[in-house]
Amino acid sequence: MPALGALVAEPLFLATDTALVGHLGPAQLAGLGVAGTVLQTAIGLLIFLAYATTPTVARRLGAGDERGAVRAGIDGMWLALGVGVVLALAGWVAGPALAGAFGADAATTAAAASYLRIAVLGLPSMLVVVAATGLFRGMQDTRTPLVIAVVGFAANAGLNALLIYPAGWGIAGSAVGTVIAQTGMAAACVMIAVRTARRTGASLRPGLAGVSSTALTGGWLLVRTLSLRIALVATVVVATDEGTTTLAAQQVVFTLFSTLALALDAFAIAGQAMIGHGLGAADVPRVRAIVRRLLGWGVVTGIVLGAVLAATSPVIGGIFTSDPAVRAAIAPGVLVLAASQPLGAVVFVLDGVLIGAGDARYLAGTGVVNLAVFAPLLALASLAPSGAAAVVAIQLAFCVGYLAARCVTLSLRARGTRWIVTGV
Repeated sequence: MPALGALVAEPLFLATDTALVGHLGPAQLAGLGVAGTVLQTAIGLLIFLAYATTPTVARRLGAGDERGAVRAGIDGMWLALGVGVVLALAGWVAGPALAGAFGADAATTAAAASYLRIAVLGLPSMLVVVAATGLFRGMQDTRTPLVIAVVGFAANAGLNALLIYPAGWGIAGSAVGTVIAQTGMAAACVMIAVRTARRTGASLRPGLAGVSSTALTGGWLLVRTLSLRIALVATVVVATDEGTTTLAAQQVVFTLFSTLALALDAFAIAGQAMIGHGLGAADVPRVRAIVRRLLGWGVVTGIVLGAVLAATSPVIGGIFTSDPAVRAAIAPGVLVLAASQPLGAVVFVLDGVLIGAGDARYLAGTGVVNLAVFAPLLALASLAPSGAAAVVAIQLAFCVGYLAARCVTLSLRARGTRWIVTGV
């Protein structure tokens, strides 16, 4: 439950940002979609900072090495800081070019560039938060990430509401508010990690072996995540080609997808921590029981979320935009998203189980296979006329076709025993 709260907090406040920016106009909303895709791609590609750290920390903790567990988490945070600084500098220079690479109209590109140039400054802080979250989860502590997420993103929503409208900064105000909130979250994470290290006697200095190990372990997860981000970015590119109305509607549907996906991913996060701990303790029956329980809870939750989303689909577009054409294109896309929730639940749970087991190489290989299945489906979706038809076609390709491919490859692996490797 704490993992659910932490994961849902971020997309809910991002949804708030989308709603605030959306009422500035379609160009600003579409621009946020472009800039958000770039930023989420950067963060998403480096989610291995948490996903590689969590099972490593959990395995060591399960094997009785608490000091080594904390040290592994500290090394992950140092790696995150270094990567974040490099990305922030690169993003500051290349931000306008990245915004223009999507081929949107001039107004949308200008809005995206304005947001992106400021928001990249928060990447070092955000990546430190990601790595620290991996440490906390690996230590079987999901409450600390919950508190940090709720306080941080509540501050983000409040700052954005103040800076966008009363201060008159527009979409740039949203970026400034986000950077301030991310910096505060990173400061809180560092303070807690330092306190934990001192309690266990773990060194706070970066260890070359530990940093290198995290980077190497995360290499396969980077490939896996890259395939996911390519699929997501491709949907934005196709929506961009369909025009501003389709792109703006796709941004709203994608925001809802992110919210529901991370809600379901709470079970995957629990799986990463508990599977890693169970394998470290060499308790295979417990590991199998966890998998069954996670799948059961995940599917039931997916059915409930899908039903709620379907019931609200006629009115949900009005929360995000005042434009009639965009609202009309949102509703049918939301229905497709709602129907796919049980399928998504199985995908997210099994993905978390295999990450917790350290089966990153298999995830990387099948990620490429899944992408190959998705590509022709998205190409067919690009032939649909702009507006509601295009949004529905894109959602069918992604939420049904792509998730089904992932479900098949993950299920085949989880049914076997090759991913069950015990010990540190």
